[in-house]
Amino acid sequence: MNHFDTEPFLLSFRLAAITTILLFLFSVPLAWKLSQTRSRSKPFVEALISLPIVLPPTVLGFYLLVALSDRAPVGMFLKEMFNMDLVFTFEGVLIASCIYSFPFMLQPLQSGMEQIPAKLLEASYVLGKSKLETLLHVILPGIKPSILTGVIITFAHTVGEFGVVLMVGGSIQGETRVASIAIYELVELLDYGTAHIYSLILIAFSFVVLMVVYVLNHRYRAPGG
Repeated sequence: MNHFDTEPFLLSFRLAAITTILLFLFSVPLAWKLSQTRSRSKPFVEALISLPIVLPPTVLGFYLLVALSDRAPVGMFLKEMFNMDLVFTFEGVLIASCIYSFPFMLQPLQSGMEQIPAKLLEASYVLGKSKLETLLHVILPGIKPSILTGVIITFAHTVGEFGVVLMVGGSIQGETRVASIAIYELVELLDYGTAHIYSLILIAFSFVVLMVVYVLNHRYRAPGG
């Protein structure tokens, strides 16, 4: 019988927090670009970004494992230039998590930006606001529900990752052994009691996350919200 260990949860939340911050910073300009463009390549880009939603996590994890290994160009470059290993490290898991959770951040932001009236943007430009000022003071405040949805769902999705993390990071105590992997190992050890505790915590966390998303979205959509 194993004792309850908070480390996998702390590691999961740390991974989810950094992933969410990085994806938000990267997704905002890309979502704005995609929401405004009518390029023929737009469906291709959107399909490519959305692949992690439909791909089995082990498939994505396998190719990321190959790409990040020191035998691949990217991994070899990082190893030679910075002596950085990405396979079975927190940094490698972080990169994999960002790729895996990317569409969960980008799609809500893009959807929200596409609903902003063009006249509102034109008015901002007429008043002498730059594109950056328009983004910060008009666009982002106008898509608060989309931002909240993207941030919360991305965080929760990253906490629940299993296949991609296991393929790229394995299970290294304090480095890559997140909560979902800890549950898998507990089941393998037939320690169902501790596995129940870990699982119930993640169920409760997921339910609270969804409740927050729905409550906040209803509040912002309500008159005067």
